[in-house]
Amino acid sequence: MRAGLLGIAILAAGLAACATAQDREPTGGIFGPALSPAKMQQAITAAQAHPLGSEANPIRSTMPPGERAYIARLRCSSGSAPEIVSRGSTGDGPFGNILDLYSLRCASGTPATAEIYMDMYHDHVEAQPVPGFAIVAP
Repeated sequence: MRAGLLGIAILAAGLAACATAQDREPTGGIFGPALSPAKMQQAITAAQAHPLGSEANPIRSTMPPGERAYIARLRCSSGSAPEIVSRGSTGDGPFGNILDLYSLRCASGTPATAEIYMDMYHDHVEAQPVPGFAIVAP
């Protein structure tokens, strides 16, 4: 009897997971499951109502090298590249992925410090700078 109830519980959990994943489709490779193209476009459109680099509109990039490449292209008002002060992961962002948080510091110029959120689970190269910074071409 117990084994039968355990089997039913496992089946129910699996069905619940399938129901919550109905808006996802696999993309394969290291990116794992992602929002369907339609849901992703809706999420991007909604995020664009917020400043780029904010928790509600993280910079989309391709894995850690994409995050580092984006930050390397940022320029403080003095024209110098910002220093990365700290980095850590935070909770889920608007695209359903864990976000990375970077603290940046401009030794000269402005902004003196800034925090930017990044979502590395995209095949995307952001061309726009976060507020307060300029960006150079890749």
